[in-house]
Amino acid sequence: MIYDCVITMRGPISIGKRFLAGLILLSFVFVSELWAASINLLVNDKMPQAVFATEDIRAALKVKGHTVRQLSLKQLSRIDDSERIVLSLKSNDDIINVMQSEGAEFPGDVKSEGYSIRTSSRAGRNTYWVLGSDSGGVMYGGLELAEVICVSGLDGVKDIDHNPYMAMRGTKFNIPLDVRTPSYTDVCDAAQNNIAEMWSFDFWKDYIDNLACYRYNFISLWSLHPFPSLVKVPDYPDVALDDVKRSTVKWRENYDLSGRGFDSPEIVNNVEILKKITIEEKIEFWRKVMRYAKDRNIDFYVVTWNIFVNGTEGKYGITDDINNETTIDYFRKSIKQMFLTYPDLAGVGLTTGENMPKATFQQKEDWAFKTYAQGMLDAAEAQPGRKFTFIHRQHQTGAKDIARKFKPLIDHKDIEFIFSFKYAKAHVYSSTNQPYHPGFVKDIQDEGDLKTIWTLRNDDVYHFRWGAPDFVREFMKNIPYDVSLGFYFGSDQYIWGREFMSTEPETPRQIEIVKHWYHWMIWGRLGYNPNLSNERFIDIIQQRYPNISGRDLFTAWQHASMVYPLTTGFHWGSLDFQWYIEACKSRPGPAQTESGFHDVNRFITLPPHPGTDNISIPDYVKAVKEVKPLSGTTPIEVSDRIHSHADKALTIIDRLKHGSDKELRLTLGDIHAIAYMGKYYAHKIRGATELALFRETKKKEHQDSAIRELTSAAKFWQLYTSTALSQYKNPLWTNRVGYCDWKELFKEVTNDIKIAGGPGSGF
Repeated sequence: MIYDCVITMRGPISIGKRFLAGLILLSFVFVSELWAASINLLVNDKMPQAVFATEDIRAALKVKGHTVRQLSLKQLSRIDDSERIVLSLKSNDDIINVMQSEGAEFPGDVKSEGYSIRTSSRAGRNTYWVLGSDSGGVMYGGLELAEVICVSGLDGVKDIDHNPYMAMRGTKFNIPLDVRTPSYTDVCDAAQNNIAEMWSFDFWKDYIDNLACYRYNFISLWSLHPFPSLVKVPDYPDVALDDVKRSTVKWRENYDLSGRGFDSPEIVNNVEILKKITIEEKIEFWRKVMRYAKDRNIDFYVVTWNIFVNGTEGKYGITDDINNETTIDYFRKSIKQMFLTYPDLAGVGLTTGENMPKATFQQKEDWAFKTYAQGMLDAAEAQPGRKFTFIHRQHQTGAKDIARKFKPLIDHKDIEFIFSFKYAKAHVYSSTNQPYHPGFVKDIQDEGDLKTIWTLRNDDVYHFRWGAPDFVREFMKNIPYDVSLGFYFGSDQYIWGREFMSTEPETPRQIEIVKHWYHWMIWGRLGYNPNLSNERFIDIIQQRYPNISGRDLFTAWQHASMVYPLTTGFHWGSLDFQWYIEACKSRPGPAQTESGFHDVNRFITLPPHPGTDNISIPDYVKAVKEVKPLSGTTPIEVSDRIHSHADKALTIIDRLKHGSDKELRLTLGDIHAIAYMGKYYAHKIRGATELALFRETKKKEHQDSAIRELTSAAKFWQLYTSTALSQYKNPLWTNRVGYCDWKELFKEVTNDIKIAGGPGSGF
């Protein structure tokens, strides 16, 4: 049986588990060519990162017809009878000597997590060398080799050197540990459906394996107050929580945007137990998860918002008062205990401000230093030589204040102090040029050689499979490199756990980053190497879906995906509660409507993203009326661009046939939905522009045009939502914009026509 080599994902549909039915019909000549030479695969079996990569190499070789024998690296000098693949550290002089004796070029200058791939030939026998600077580099080099073999065979292996572009490539995971220790995102469907999954090793194994393949190297777990679910703190042992609980309360639609009130009596007093587990068993669970991640070159960080004391229930006199000395002592000891409890925990991070009402910068940073910083200094004193990372978000405070207050950490030889900054507000899918960081960058440069990681927030794409490498590549290259250590990618309005909306779920349901494999892979791979070519992405798609044109699917996918940044770059609600594109809504205040729906009036008044050259509708109308020249992209041109991308995507995918491939069918369905959503917004932007022109000029042709455009928009909303509803349950309850009910929102869509002076129905 011939299998598909799917080296970009793991889990329920993994390497060697998707049958290539079409390839069974290949000619006998081709099949006979597949069954090629035996390969000896030599690896240090004591290096789990390298062993992990060999799984993909073995699968790729078997697909190409090779037989594989995996051996210990120590046996290299005794293996002369067949071709070889060797995975090793670059620092292994014995391996380097053998390699050079066989005519291979010396490995390049590779840094941490970098690798060299070299080929050599002796007596008609080829050897393929993967040499990493460290265990992570060996793993990434092995995964790269496997991918090349998968798409091009051994003949496609060339000498290359790669170093990571961004040193830190991580995920932002707002973790719903328990109703008593919630994240910012807990009051939503995504969190409530995933609390139990956070205590499943199968989930984390699947999540970690896939992140490793996508080239991510850290996971940041975000919580209001995680310590009661993770550690038993000396002097405060009764704070530690047994069991995992979820509230059974009848949830309201909207809760406080700053995370307050998630521990109200009605929520925490009405619960069900999802898992019986002691705090000691919880600790063993997370030690196991962190060790497994370490074996995949992935570190864990825990990041908090402050000051929250969920789960303490008033024990020991702990409160959220910034002046409470007991609270300060409790937090300090909690930080120390986190490191003492978890030897593989890489670091902690914090945000000041969410629950520090009326506090000054100095008061916030004084509290943060007395708790988090002192706790880390205590841990460093208790474990000399261990390396710690401290992340301080520049959020509701100032970088200069932070840098000066935390100088003892900055100067500590075992502590790496790094900043974090929200690079694109809540929407990376808005513009490849972001204007919010120059002042922050100047501040941290003024304070010395300080570095930052960037918060890359995706509070746009939840339902549909997204994929535009050209956008991500340009976005990544525009990030200011000199001050960058890397990024973490994730959401505040969604939990990327196990999917819960599919009307045709797998068993078990897929984890989100497997369903959205292409989306997450693009950010990870281009964070590691932004010069990774589109041809490689096309090859990966072709391998995954062999019965269609990979190039056509790549092109259609990229065109459709551009609907998101083109729309949000024009209609800019910078924060998550101010705009969610897949439902055309926000909280009522930013929308200036009772329902939160962004009607045609709001499309006229809300200005574009400042990093684009988009011209607002009022500025455009004024220039037209005054017959003045315009510099930039007009609303009409924005509409045309969205139309163009959507039309090109639809034209291509209408000729792609999914056959019996369920995943391909659902992927094409998502692309259809995105394209129809794009047509809706293209017509709506044009309709809003025409309505604004009518209001200013009183020319009826503009009103007629507005009514036509908004009527067309309504038709495409129907196509969009009917396509989406064929694959997803609805409504979706979110924590930032409330209920997103596509059917119910249709009333608002048709009301746009009435606002323009039309009937609002009859189409």
